[in-house]
Amino acid sequence: MISNSFVWVMYGLLKNLPSVYMSNAVGVTMGTYYFRTYTRYCTKAGSASEIRMHFRAVACIIFFNLCLTQIFEKDTAADFIGKEGVFYCVVLFASPLVALKHVLETKSAASIPLPFTIACFINCFCWSVTGWFTMKDFNIYFPNLLGLSCACAQLGLKGVYGDNERGRGVGLPK
Repeated sequence: MISNSFVWVMYGLLKNLPSVYMSNAVGVTMGTYYFRTYTRYCTKAGSASEIRMHFRAVACIIFFNLCLTQIFEKDTAADFIGKEGVFYCVVLFASPLVALKHVLETKSAASIPLPFTIACFINCFCWSVTGWFTMKDFNIYFPNLLGLSCACAQLGLKGVYGDNERGRGVGLPK
């Protein structure tokens, strides 16, 4: 979340789109808070190395994007960072679909987080409309149309299978 939001802050700054950089600055702040809270309460064995790995990955992404803004012309950096943002958005929005096989096997959509799915649906709908009709920016509307499609698929699975008992307590395959 931190990396995705940071990339969009950079894109919004480079393209002078306050609605993009301001809304994603909230994402960076909230992502940082979530990460800090997770690291404070995570007690799983081996989690310290995972936390360090995630911290380094986020730091590398931030550093990489800051370097892009210094090395390339503004428009070139914005184009590259925009495509990078498209990639992160697609991964972020489609990630709950990893549970698709599990949902179909157990006939339960309990593994799909409904609040996240509803939030993605609303967010992607709003950004798709804004990106397509107002901004006319592929980097904004394309990943959000894909995210909207993924959210619709997830909501469809929730509607068809629900959170029946068969899928509760059954872990996702590793």
